Amino acid sequence: MLEEIRQQPGALERTLASELHRIERFKQRVAQRPPRLIVLAARGTSDNAAQFGRYLLEITTGIPVSLAAPAIHTLYHARIDYRDTLVVAISQSGESTDTNLVLQRAREQGALTIGITNESSSTLARLAEQAFLVHAGKERSVAATKTYTGQVLMLYLLAYALGGRIRIDDLKRLPERAQMALDLEPSIAALSGRYRFMDHAVVVGRGLNYATAFEFALKMMETCYVVAERFSSADFLHGPIAMVDPDFPVFVFAPAGPTWNSIAETLDKLQKLKAETVVITDAGNTKAAARATLLIRLPHKLPELYTPIPYIIPAQLFTACLADQKGLDPDKPRTITKVTVTM
Repeated sequence: MLEEIRQQPGALERTLASELHRIERFKQRVAQRPPRLIVLAARGTSDNAAQFGRYLLEITTGIPVSLAAPAIHTLYHARIDYRDTLVVAISQSGESTDTNLVLQRAREQGALTIGITNESSSTLARLAEQAFLVHAGKERSVAATKTYTGQVLMLYLLAYALGGRIRIDDLKRLPERAQMALDLEPSIAALSGRYRFMDHAVVVGRGLNYATAFEFALKMMETCYVVAERFSSADFLHGPIAMVDPDFPVFVFAPAGPTWNSIAETLDKLQKLKAETVVITDAGNTKAAARATLLIRLPHKLPELYTPIPYIIPAQLFTACLADQKGLDPDKPRTITKVTVTM
């Protein structure tokens, strides 16, 4: 897991270089008939990427986005009118049975279909009208890391193809920003020792980093066996904050920008409760330190739109190091495998 986390700058570079020409062709195609609706289908870590995609695509393109409920097709066998709809299936392996069935049914029922996967020979790549590949190389750890950030990058490219306010020059800076996050590994490894006996936590994010909170919590659950709840800052204040008591660990993603006021309000209330907060931010947010018990801060200012990839990497590093502190093997979590078949 740790080795694959460190491979992410190169994986991002390869993905961008290899897929940009396909994206440009797809952009020309959809310009003639843009979709009226986008549906994203995924499971597990890929579903967290889809959650990010929902925010990104709606914010940058104005096209409504829905997250698919695979049971509509697999259990209830409903017929959906997908005309003028773009359906995007996201899967690391391309072999997620229910995700593939959503894509197959959508194509049969009139949708334009895209598959995003790390496996060019997968079922998903064959089913989709257009496959976009994450060039992460073989991912051996059960816990997905480099394929997650590759999927996030592909969703930026998809937003660009659909006319979103995305600049390719900004995407080309993501590998160096990923490396900037990786450079924090020694301090994060030292920090993880403090939480060796942690068995519960909360992760908070909002907006574009709502999915980042979900992904961090998932990694702690599957590799460290920590009961990690995840919330938007707004939902957290609507009730779940009641479970917090002194020294309760709360991890918070806190970029400067539109979500900061909501995050700051949450941190202020957590301070009064004497909770232990670990805040992940960057040099653009000068106000976070005063509200944090502990700080993980990337050393350069980042535009909020492009924080989800550099922000998840410190969380991945923390999780891998915490598993080691607990004497666990993050590459072989109990009871789960790399490809999970659900219907």
